[in-house]
This record gives sequence, C-alpha cells and structure tokens, in this order.
Amino acid sequence: METALIVTCNEKSIPFFTEMLNAASIDQITVLRSCGEARRLLLEREFDLVVINAPLKDETGESFSRHVAGRGTCQVMLLVNSAYFEEVSAATEEAGVLTVSKPVNKGVFWSALKLAKASFNRLRSMRRENSQLKQKIEDIRIVDRAKCILISYLSMSEQEAHRYIEKQAMDLRTTRRAVAESLLRTYES
Repeated sequence: METALIVTCNEKSIPFFTEMLNAASIDQITVLRSCGEARRLLLEREFDLVVINAPLKDETGESFSRHVAGRGTCQVMLLVNSAYFEEVSAATEEAGVLTVSKPVNKGVFWSALKLAKASFNRLRSMRRENSQLKQKIEDIRIVDRAKCILISYLSMSEQEAHRYIEKQAMDLRTTRRAVAESLLRTYES
C-alpha cells in the first residue's frame, strides 16, 4: 500500500493516523473532513486504504464505508464508538470493511492495518491473475476466429489452420494473436 485517505472531522486524531500510516510505509496521505468531500475525490483518483473515523459531519460513515469497499481493491477501515461497534460491524463486514472499536490504541490499530495490507496484497494478486486469464481467453477467441476464416476461405482443416497460425508466429517471431489479428484484418476487410 502506498496511498491512504483519512476521513475525519476530529483534528486530534490526524497526527495519530498519519504517524501509524507512516510507520507502515504509507507516505502519500490525504486528509478530508467529510464524506461528501471524500466521495468527490474518490471519483477522481484511487487510494489503497481509506480510514474513516466515524461519526463525520455529514453522515455516520457506515454507508460511505460500504460504498468505498465496493469500488475495487481499496481497503477500508471504519473506526466507530464502542457502543455501536457490534451493530455497525455486522452491517459492514459483508462488504469487507474492517471495523475497529474506539477508543483505539496503537496495538489494535496496527493489527487492523496489517490485516488491511495483507488483504490488499492478496486482492491485488488475484486481480492481476484474473486480468491475465481474461487476456488468454481473448487471445484464444481471436485465434479461433482466424482459424474459422482460414477454414472457410482457404478450405483448410482445423489442424492445418492451427499449424499455419503457429508456423507464421514462429517464422515472424510474433505471437499467435498478432498473426490471427493480421489474418482477420486481411479477410474481414
């Protein structure tokens, strides 16, 4: 994690959060005072971690935390009063929000921060793998379309079309997808 957004209306909590985040090697920290400001900023840019110190001026932070958690790989920590902890935690845990009871000590916050970092890294790895798999599926789809064109236009068998694309890729020192795209441009034009 490199970037963090702190949403708090409590000025006294800002040094605590920034100190803890800096200790976790998170140096790019933005501090905002309301959920409205945070919602607008999140439309413009992404953060690795969002820390919400509830309650805020414009809302409790519960629905905002669920909204942020549902946006992508961003990890969300919601700090709530101990009187509301069980109720808020039950409402937000399904969305993947890490809820921490206040008052917070350094040890508890540090543990929650470590959990958020571990979850962020795992989620980022899974997204990368998912992206690679989607790319492979798209490559296969394009190569299969090119094979169909070779079969229909040049009366090749599927094996011959497959061999032709593979041989062209080796001869031209390029990928099968590039050869397939070239064939598609040629025959679909």
